[in-house]
Amino acid sequence: MISVTADFERLRGLLLSRIRDVPDYPKPGVLFKDITPLLADPEAFTALTDALAGLARERGATKVVGLEARGFILAAPAAVRAGVGFIPVRKAGKLPGATLAQAYELEYGSAEIEIHAEDLSPEDRVLVIDDVLATGGTAEASLRLIRRSGAQVAGVAVLMELGFLPGRTRLEAALEGAPLDVVITV
Repeated sequence: MISVTADFERLRGLLLSRIRDVPDYPKPGVLFKDITPLLADPEAFTALTDALAGLARERGATKVVGLEARGFILAAPAAVRAGVGFIPVRKAGKLPGATLAQAYELEYGSAEIEIHAEDLSPEDRVLVIDDVLATGGTAEASLRLIRRSGAQVAGVAVLMELGFLPGRTRLEAALEGAPLDVVITV
């Protein structure tokens, strides 16, 4: 877990002030948390990138994985800032060449994610970065995929956890002791 310091509280306040609530999107009764104002604000986006890069360094990551699609936006600059490689985890059928795939169950069906087979090796320690932890299915599948590649899991870092959903509970077993870092819980 990210330690709570005065600097962290300032970061959290800055980021929260740049996340817009959109009622009834994508359907009535849902309060969508829109991060595009945060991404449009260079101060907020830089602060988040620095925090995620710091976690990558602290966790000893050699690679950062970003989950499609908003996870790419957060993970790629964090990887660059940390001086490590970035690996996109894509929906099935989006990557050319040989891939490793992992199927997983969703609330209403199933899905599959992939990485290029050669992108990770047993020497890698991988930090998974995503924008939101909701039900935990995609993050859990990414951890399985990373381990199947032979790499080690350094942890998972998310901008926002939806605390009213079971994502943390689902993810805890798959973490196998690796840390889960959450910047904001709503």
